[in-house]
Amino acid sequence: MSSHGAPLHGAHWGTFRPRVEDGRLTVAEPFEGDRDPSPLLGSVPGAVHAQNRVTRPAVRASWLDGTGGRRGADPFVEVPWDTALDLVADALATTRARHGPQAIFGGSYGWSSAGRLHHAKTQLNHFLACLGGYAGQISNYSYGAADRLLPHVVGDASAVTGQVATWDDIAAETDTLLMLGGAPAKNVQMESGGTGDHIAREGLARVLAAGTRIVNVNPVRSDAPDHPGVTWVPIRPSSDTALLLALMRRLDADGAVDEDFVARCTVGDERLRAYLRGHTDGVDKTPAWAEAITGVPAATITDLARRLRSGRTLVTATWALQRAEHGEQPYWAVIALAAYLGQIGRRGGGFGFGYGCVARAGNTYRPFGTPSFAARWNPCPVRVPVARLADALLHPGEAYDFDGAVHHYPDVRLVYWAGGNPFHHHQDLNRLARAWQRPDTVVVHEPWWTPTARMADVVLPATTTLERDDIAATSGDPWLVAMQRAVDPPGEARNDRTILAALAARLGVAEEYTGGRDDAAALRAMYDDARRSAARHGHDLPDFDTFWAVGHFRYDLPAPPPPYAAFRRAPDTAPLATPSGRIELFSATIDGFGYADCPGHPTWLPPAEWSGTASAGAPIHLLSPQPGTRLHSQLDMAGVSAASKIAGREPCVVSREDAAARGIADGDVLRVWNARGETHVGAVVSDAVVPGVALLATGAWWTPLDPAQDDSPELHGNPNVLTRDVPTSRLAQATSAQSVLVQIARVAGPAPYRDPHALPAFASASAGEPVQAPPRNVADSVTTAASSAAGVTSKAGL
Repeated sequence: MSSHGAPLHGAHWGTFRPRVEDGRLTVAEPFEGDRDPSPLLGSVPGAVHAQNRVTRPAVRASWLDGTGGRRGADPFVEVPWDTALDLVADALATTRARHGPQAIFGGSYGWSSAGRLHHAKTQLNHFLACLGGYAGQISNYSYGAADRLLPHVVGDASAVTGQVATWDDIAAETDTLLMLGGAPAKNVQMESGGTGDHIAREGLARVLAAGTRIVNVNPVRSDAPDHPGVTWVPIRPSSDTALLLALMRRLDADGAVDEDFVARCTVGDERLRAYLRGHTDGVDKTPAWAEAITGVPAATITDLARRLRSGRTLVTATWALQRAEHGEQPYWAVIALAAYLGQIGRRGGGFGFGYGCVARAGNTYRPFGTPSFAARWNPCPVRVPVARLADALLHPGEAYDFDGAVHHYPDVRLVYWAGGNPFHHHQDLNRLARAWQRPDTVVVHEPWWTPTARMADVVLPATTTLERDDIAATSGDPWLVAMQRAVDPPGEARNDRTILAALAARLGVAEEYTGGRDDAAALRAMYDDARRSAARHGHDLPDFDTFWAVGHFRYDLPAPPPPYAAFRRAPDTAPLATPSGRIELFSATIDGFGYADCPGHPTWLPPAEWSGTASAGAPIHLLSPQPGTRLHSQLDMAGVSAASKIAGREPCVVSREDAAARGIADGDVLRVWNARGETHVGAVVSDAVVPGVALLATGAWWTPLDPAQDDSPELHGNPNVLTRDVPTSRLAQATSAQSVLVQIARVAGPAPYRDPHALPAFASASAGEPVQAPPRNVADSVTTAASSAAGVTSKAGL
């Protein structure tokens, strides 16, 4: 039975029509307007009705009775809502009175919901700002290095956040598409704010059908289509900068640099050119030099340089390239190579970032008419780079450099998190787990008992998007989607806005927080603001009632001009927002910061951990890409992700050569380890990854063997127990998760196992004794193994 015509709903992985029977979501049916719907819709019913939903407020027993204990190991006590809210309100008021607003950490990073009103992080930030402020977070894990670098080089970060060349323009104009990192099809299922129509895979197919030659520079062959028009250039991870420098040097040696464009539209080339020629360091950046670093033959580099200059060329890089030590350098080098080719500002030429990272890349960007809730300005000036979370908790008051200034970490006494899972996305989770013990109080809003919820003192049960009304929207997609409530919340779960409004009332800021509007009125006001914005740009949105009844609206947008087109035509009258008004191949500003780990022009800086420093103890470069079976850690317990597990563990792709050397076969349980940690995974042997490299996707729920012990082995395949918690550089202080070496071995006998999606242990409020968890009105059809909340079993899967 089709649910066509039923109310719509939206998620980061797409738009769908919920089919509900007897109060339960049974199917998330793809929206008929989506030409390439995501398979992840199949996970939605299992997630909404998962057995590990948080259904009542819960408090860590040792925190409640004041005996201390250990976060992540202690049982919880379920309490009435009024008790939980009073505890949180008192902790907030006490922390602020004793230590100031900077002691309340409310960054709360995470993708949360596609809905723009009930976006948990935004609502939390608004609430804490109404209280007088909080220590926040700045930048992001996705493209943090680019976020800081690009404003210095091209004036803003729009090449990663805004309009890039569209698929239409690439198909029509581009002869060669050089893709560092490829364009992984699995990632274009996703868009923050959702999408009504997934166009990226079809767009790339049109590009290939038009005869565009694609070069996939990548350790992984499968990150680009299997097509005769695609050439795979295998490369060592983290060495892309050396390749790009050699391509520029080859263009220079051949007299193939567009000197007119470089003279008109850039500054600093004389400094970059001297470095390329070896005048400053005695090393000529020739293809032969790059071959020793990258593993790409010098003849291939030379041939590629000739191909790039013969016709229209677009140079792109995935976000993953800058999530590595010195991650600023490959992005800067991409821009410099595009400048040497002289096609920036031409249709289908130049550079762009993010293809194959999210659904919006290649779409038409719309900087208006997007419904969104705006949080109140935070009066507390303290902001911590997102990837420095553990540093902030471990080293209060310590100074650190960031984008040309010296800052100091706050003394965090209370962590408030809603809508995210730091025990998925942060690096060196064993280090974070130690840091997480330091604050006095940790409060978490969660629909599920995630690893972050288990590490909290107070857990407040939040609704999923299917249990409330909202609007899905993003500037990178033409669709607005009415997210209409489909099912009732389980147990006592409440909307984040409802929870925070109750706290605001207790703390005397109810009017400031709600503005006198309930959820329905706030949703209508948010839409009406977007409608006025659209009208100012010549687009007529229907009134709210009509939009809500129809369930969606699609903007009809004209084709955008090429990025930097106006600048190319007249750099003097349409300058960039850089100090020079030009593309800065050498940045005097960055050079003036004096950062050895981020000099004033693109530079080859070897990471501390990469294939070039591999040893017998850690010979494998581990990459942690985004998963194709879930969004980050969302949906890990359900459908597609659950079915992908091997013996209940995350799959790890190992090259055939490395597998043969270790006696590894498909389906084996593997131990992956280094000095920072250990995890257990399921083996997938492949020819699509270069020897010396393994792939372990992010997002498997962190499951230590013994949560009461530091550095306990992780049993579910979370790569971030292995990654280094060090910054890309002092400029960006961004994540460097892709710079990590490990050892891998087959587990010969039965391996320990804990169900990562089980409920935690609960205790009696009166006696403090562990008791059976209370009955749940939810079903679990997707758990990967039967185990108790605290039980350890053996699951070899051999």
